[in-house]
Amino acid sequence: MNSEAFRQRFTLLLPPDNAPVSPGGREAAVLVPVITYPEPHLLLTKRAAHLRHHPGQVAFPGGKRDPADRSLMQTALRETCEELGVPPRHIEVIGTLPVVSSQTGFRVTPFVALLTPGTLLTLAPEEVALSFEVPLAPLLSPANFFRLDVLRNGQPHTVRVVDYQKHFIWGMTAGIIRNLGKQITGE
Repeated sequence: MNSEAFRQRFTLLLPPDNAPVSPGGREAAVLVPVITYPEPHLLLTKRAAHLRHHPGQVAFPGGKRDPADRSLMQTALRETCEELGVPPRHIEVIGTLPVVSSQTGFRVTPFVALLTPGTLLTLAPEEVALSFEVPLAPLLSPANFFRLDVLRNGQPHTVRVVDYQKHFIWGMTAGIIRNLGKQITGE
């Protein structure tokens, strides 16, 4: 699937830019950056090892909604700028994926966005250890995911996992990628 076909198949609408904060206020947003090479790629990050939450895990840029953020889309754009140095004017948000819940109690809204190849990244070392690109096509197939049983708070829990060139992508990030695949392939 080329980048134009990706854009045409991704059909979810954007929420209002001034959506109110939900009751409880534990909201976050991530950006799901698709680089528009002839064959699209996802841009992912590996969180810095010294972070308190999810150290060393593969993730999308994003974080919790600040009180000053007008919307969750603004949260995703602000966090992407902070973590990767990409200003919002270089990001074309084209839709959202279903809200997911994190194990730390946040409702996380994923925003799918397009980036042009060669977009300059300036990683914030206090948050991001590295960034890398993954071809999108292999991630659209559920056959490339496997399930892993883990303990969470002493209870068994099954998570989705995909392994790409020594990058172990699991948990919420893998779930968001599967939701993207479902949206694109119509599963």
